[in-house]
Amino acid sequence: IGEDVKPFTPEKAKEIVMSLQQPAVFCNMVGDWPALHWNAKYLSAVLDGKAIQFRLGLKAVDLVPQFETRCSYVKATLEEFLAWSCGQPSCLSGPFSCYEYSKYWAYADYKYIARIFEDKPDIFQDIRWSDFGFPGRSGKESTLWIGSEGANTPCHLDSYGCNLVLQVQGRKRWHLFPPGDTSFLYPTRIPYEESSVFSKVNVANPDLKRFPEFRNTTACVVTLHPGQVLLVPRHWWHYVESIDPVTVSINSWIELDADHEARVEEAITRMLVCAIKSAENPSDGDLWLNPTEVEATSHEINLQYLNKAVSAYFRCQKASVSEQACSSS
Repeated sequence: IGEDVKPFTPEKAKEIVMSLQQPAVFCNMVGDWPALHWNAKYLSAVLDGKAIQFRLGLKAVDLVPQFETRCSYVKATLEEFLAWSCGQPSCLSGPFSCYEYSKYWAYADYKYIARIFEDKPDIFQDIRWSDFGFPGRSGKESTLWIGSEGANTPCHLDSYGCNLVLQVQGRKRWHLFPPGDTSFLYPTRIPYEESSVFSKVNVANPDLKRFPEFRNTTACVVTLHPGQVLLVPRHWWHYVESIDPVTVSINSWIELDADHEARVEEAITRMLVCAIKSAENPSDGDLWLNPTEVEATSHEINLQYLNKAVSAYFRCQKASVSEQACSSS
């Protein structure tokens, strides 16, 4: 195949993304994307001194996952982050001064590109998910992740959609587990976050005394290199860690019809978590909610969530029933 010919047409790529039940790595699909130049240094220049929030965790490996509720948080510029990750002595002052690089990792994760670059809308076009059969999908519908070596996301599954992840700088190691391994991963909803089900197991250092069933899992381990795109199918568990000094990746969640049913489940879960939490000692509240969840929502709002989710689910059901009727007639 010539250098500029992609292995899949957008139609074929979309067919694979929507139907494949196994993780897959796409190669040679994004060679002409301007986003491939989005290394941390370039983004630092574009952001021009804008501070973003970093999550900090310990590099020392524990038997329990480092949930986001147990991390520290600092606001810093990418310039400050890069100086710290290079071990520059200038970091004796500044936001990272209390966190020794040899002991900590930092992660600016889950940053909506639309929000970070709201004053630079032209940059959205650097990301072209249309090559995967999703016309009109750009950086606006994508999320940015910038981490230092050791930065990681605890093992979890996403309730909605499937996931396309572009690696831009450095390498990341993905430990992926199929939906059938769910019971072996000891799922929990605490810390609660809409759309994420966490595992109680620290996949990098499992406590087999507490979680003996974890032995029955079959991990698929993928090291993602710059220029590659990983497909994470619906409900596949994943633990992700940065294995280079600086990593940058961009992802987009692709909506699926099955999400309507998942939204009903998530609305019920939200209602239960908030109800139980309100009966708890208020001082423990912070350990319940993942930091991405701003606050416990009222019963009123939770009912609205549930109503909307149920209505959307039934609308989708009706639509597919009438479609079947049309095709059979």
